[in-house]
Amino acid sequence: MSQANTTKILETLAAEIGENVYIDVAKWHLYLSNAKLHSVVAEKMLPLLTSNSISKDKVTEILQSISVEVGGGKQKLALTELIPTQGQVNLVEILERYQSEF
Repeated sequence: MSQANTTKILETLAAEIGENVYIDVAKWHLYLSNAKLHSVVAEKMLPLLTSNSISKDKVTEILQSISVEVGGGKQKLALTELIPTQGQVNLVEILERYQSEF
């Protein structure tokens, strides 16, 4: 697959993640695009698409590895702690749809 094609898929994947997956804080929904985390998540998930090994456990593991600063940097939380379960299920479904592109 060409670099340009991979870049385009990554950009559209990031956009879809950003519009459909959110952080839930005190019942406020902050979509990953607004939190500027959609591109990071898409980049980290890309190896799952190319290796044909998407699973809830692997997605959770990757989200666990992404730290988000809260309270002005006073603390860091794993992204998996901030995305509700249904959001993680949505993320897996999005990745499964994009897997056919590779």
